Amino acid sequence: MSSEPPSAGPTLIKAAIDIGTNSMHLVVARLAEHGGFEILTSEKETVRLGQGGGEMKLLAPDAIERGLAALERMAQVATSFGDVDLVAVATSAVREAANRDDFLDRARQLTGIEIEVISGFEEARLIHLGVLQALPVFDQRLLLVDIGGGSTEFLVGQGADPIEARSMKLGAIRLTERFFSEAIADGRRPTAQEVDDCRHYVRAALALVGSELGGHQPEIAIGSSGTATTIAAMAAAERGDDVRQMNGVTFTAAELAAVVERVISAKDRSRVAGLDDKRADIILGGALLLDEVFAVFELEVMTISDYALREGVLFDRFADQSERDLRDLRRANLLRLARQLDPDPEHAEHTALLSGQLFDRSRALHGLDDGARELLEAAAIVHNVGLFISHSSHHKHSYYVIRNSEQLTGFTEHEIELIAVVARYHRKSRPSEKHPEFAALSVDDQRLVRQLAGMLRVAIGLDRRHARVVQTMRVHIDDGWMRIEPVADGADDLDLEVYAARERAHLLAAALGVDVEIVAPAPSQHPE
Repeated sequence: MSSEPPSAGPTLIKAAIDIGTNSMHLVVARLAEHGGFEILTSEKETVRLGQGGGEMKLLAPDAIERGLAALERMAQVATSFGDVDLVAVATSAVREAANRDDFLDRARQLTGIEIEVISGFEEARLIHLGVLQALPVFDQRLLLVDIGGGSTEFLVGQGADPIEARSMKLGAIRLTERFFSEAIADGRRPTAQEVDDCRHYVRAALALVGSELGGHQPEIAIGSSGTATTIAAMAAAERGDDVRQMNGVTFTAAELAAVVERVISAKDRSRVAGLDDKRADIILGGALLLDEVFAVFELEVMTISDYALREGVLFDRFADQSERDLRDLRRANLLRLARQLDPDPEHAEHTALLSGQLFDRSRALHGLDDGARELLEAAAIVHNVGLFISHSSHHKHSYYVIRNSEQLTGFTEHEIELIAVVARYHRKSRPSEKHPEFAALSVDDQRLVRQLAGMLRVAIGLDRRHARVVQTMRVHIDDGWMRIEPVADGADDLDLEVYAARERAHLLAAALGVDVEIVAPAPSQHPE
């Protein structure tokens, strides 16, 4: 296999391999017709490439063999999708090893892959690009912290470009081998002195990066890769949250401190809720490091990005997207899903327009914020994706597709659930406690779903012919009632749209507690 693109036409399948100190990651994606990527598969294998290498100065022979075996397996997975453009990058363990050429030469001979060893700054830049595809933070000043096995990357950014970035030789494996290897070998808990020694070492190492980057006053702190994600999973488990995806999950400084204490005191870390067995031996070093990062930068909360280096490599090397795509991440991903699965995505987009207008002009009744408005428009854009499965009960299929799609990066798990439930109720039966997905929501979320689904149903009715003849609407509100007057672009007859909207207005009336009347527009009227 070659990482060079084929000469005969563009290859639509792209793959990236991230060769880290602790793990090796693969992502395979198809270039989407409307920009961006459709993820086909992703793989992770714990390799411990940097373990036993004496402060990462050498790659140990057994680590090299593990790395080569994992690389060969991932290459086979990538090529199983056919003709593929593949790029592989290596980070701290390979970057620092004096014998790295041995590994790189053998990898080339075994797989044909030309591995690119990237600098710490380049690693941070690429992780940043990955994060911008996972979270809607393009316009925010962010602090990115990516704790790996051998190094930690820090980046302050706003927009597509980093403002400042630093790479530190601090990582979960590196700290474990320096401070906790004896405790692991003896099968005992770490002593208070060992923990204090690690903390003091990390604190001293972070002092400079804290002073250099701390003055940028980020609006949001983001954690990526295994240590931060594992801590978020442990915090969620302690809260009793059933988390299906980690993207957008948050944890607080207090929750992080509690995780550290649970890890220190645990007799058997494999039994600590939310902790992956494969990371149990190195989690303390990573958790102590992150705890000190929180202290240095005075962080109160951190948000998890499910995307990191490998997705950043895909975007950087293969994507044809603009800054606008990164800025409008959530909407771009919704539109991509709709255009892939909905036979008439223009109808869905027009329904989103009408839904937003109805939301804005009925604020006096519902009092919802702009976050709810975005959820309504999101549900409108993807409400018909279930048609990809079948027309029968497609509203239920839409719930399943939305809830389980890996393409809606940028939304939290809770937001995806609400979007899916609103889309599920765009037709047929009203929300009911008999339906498990509705019954699982809080009382406030149930109320929100009723209101948004009610607006969505009316908007769908106003584009009954999928012809987009209704361009806007006039909404009149008085004591106990709301009148909606659709307005056409031209002299179109709106009898069918008025009838369809009336048939679908009952849920909205019940949700808002008013009578809802849909009336045909008077001749030659224009929206107010």
